[in-house]
Amino acid sequence: MNPYLNPLKPNFIVKKLIILLLCLAPFFIQAQTNSQPFLTLEDATRISDAAEAKSKAEGWNMVIVVLDAGGHMISLRKMDGVQLGSIDVALGKAKTAVYFKRPTKVFEDMMKAEGGARIATLPNAVAIEGGLPILKDGIVVGAIGISGASSAQDGIVAAAAVAAY
Repeated sequence: MNPYLNPLKPNFIVKKLIILLLCLAPFFIQAQTNSQPFLTLEDATRISDAAEAKSKAEGWNMVIVVLDAGGHMISLRKMDGVQLGSIDVALGKAKTAVYFKRPTKVFEDMMKAEGGARIATLPNAVAIEGGLPILKDGIVVGAIGISGASSAQDGIVAAAAVAAY
């Protein structure tokens, strides 16, 4: 009998266990990665709905962008009558908020301070209020960017949207 095919030999059992563990490894890895909180499409829709409701209540037309923690778009909502330029501005505000894990108002305030112009040299930093990180259990899970009115009004809508989350 071939010694490598003998099921009673330790080599055969060890090899089978290694193969079994390698086959199961993706399930253990997936279980670990799914434990990190994240935004769902349902979350993004609820956040966007709240932003749109606040915008309509105030009479402002807005672009609403929600990104995931990696800076990838989950949703984009462009209300009727808003200028096209607000699409890129809202996206830039959301990216700034998620990349730097802070509100874009922080950068706007820094720009107003002495020597703050150097903020303009940061990549992916839009220094205009209206972008907020979205946190779940203290972890940044995404961001919202709002554009279409004044920066202060954009910030009001963003805050109302995040509060609804």
